[in-house]
Amino acid sequence: MMLSRLKYKFVNQSGHFDPNLSDTAPVLPRSRQDNASIITIERPPIHRIETSFNIFKTIAKVRAHKLCATDLQYVFLFFVGVFCFFVVEEPKLVFKILIAVALLVAITIPITSQFFFPFLPIAAYLFLFYSSRFIPTEWRPPIWVTVLPTLETALYGGNLSSMLASSPRALFDVLAWLPYGIMHYGAPFVVSLLIFVFASPGSLPVFARSFGYMSLFGVIIQNMFPTCAPWYENRNGLTPASYDMPGSPGGLERVDQLFGTNLYTSAFTASPLAFGAFPSLHSADAVLEALFLSHVFPKLTPLFLAYVLWIWWSTMYLTHHYFIDLMGGAMFASTVFLIARWNFLPSPQKGKRSRWQYEYIELADYDRPPTRRPALSRRMTPLGASEIEENEMSDPLVDSKKHSGENGYY
Repeated sequence: MMLSRLKYKFVNQSGHFDPNLSDTAPVLPRSRQDNASIITIERPPIHRIETSFNIFKTIAKVRAHKLCATDLQYVFLFFVGVFCFFVVEEPKLVFKILIAVALLVAITIPITSQFFFPFLPIAAYLFLFYSSRFIPTEWRPPIWVTVLPTLETALYGGNLSSMLASSPRALFDVLAWLPYGIMHYGAPFVVSLLIFVFASPGSLPVFARSFGYMSLFGVIIQNMFPTCAPWYENRNGLTPASYDMPGSPGGLERVDQLFGTNLYTSAFTASPLAFGAFPSLHSADAVLEALFLSHVFPKLTPLFLAYVLWIWWSTMYLTHHYFIDLMGGAMFASTVFLIARWNFLPSPQKGKRSRWQYEYIELADYDRPPTRRPALSRRMTPLGASEIEENEMSDPLVDSKKHSGENGYY
């Protein structure tokens, strides 16, 4: 089906366009017909940030919320949290309870909940990654040692990582360390700031959830399908691996020696997920960040692509990933982005240089007639219906957007 735009414009009470109005706005349903039904609504500022500390405001939202299929994500995150809570041995029980209470408070207070609700998938990813070290060995599947190098040779004719790492140089070590050991960890924060300032209001929560769920499912795959990185082949050959074997910093050990530190050697040796080569989250993170930034700054796409290629080269040069790991991460990230782009991500508008210049937002939606037209008395927010009077008829596809903005636009 063809894609069209779901636009929010400002009109007067008679239904004629008036860009000077600030109190009312209609929703133009996805139909292309000029005589499509128009709904007059009150317009909250779409770039507002919630500043209230009143928890009763959150309680009222929860009570007024109508359950839908997307709420199943919170059931899934709850079970991930419960699993981590009981598997983790350190910290002790009292500290785990304090962490759980702090998170509960953060999603209850309006001023913090608008950030922590989209952060929940990222928190689940971080908790599960840390918890991986405590998963009992008898619960774990066997480690696949030969599958990645075999596929690498079959698909690409050789081990690209070994080829790139065959002639290490101090200059190459530094050039590989910068994106892999520094920029990779700071990039999500930089990208979040850029999206917050320059993208359409509502884009940041979409990026946060996309990043969180991609990383969470990546760690789940790595636990269910444990594989060895090139450093293992270089150190142990293709001999069977066991979970009591330590991880390795690979080429980052040379960086520690160069700077006289033990940072990467100690961190990667004690990694909670030493056998998590596939898919590469370094590749997935870089590709997802590049796709979101290209969505906001399309003219800078070559620059973002160069960053992705830089990350790919560094991961293979430092013997942390095979090329097939990178392709798996890239395909994973591209799939997540397309799902977000087609269903949740607001579109940038020409001439709008920051979030504060947006008067309405546009969402991509499928071009098919609604099963039922929304009633004229419906009140809506810029991302969908927020208040529906009793016995009103509804448009399912418009309604599906309403949960995107329940915790404020930022």
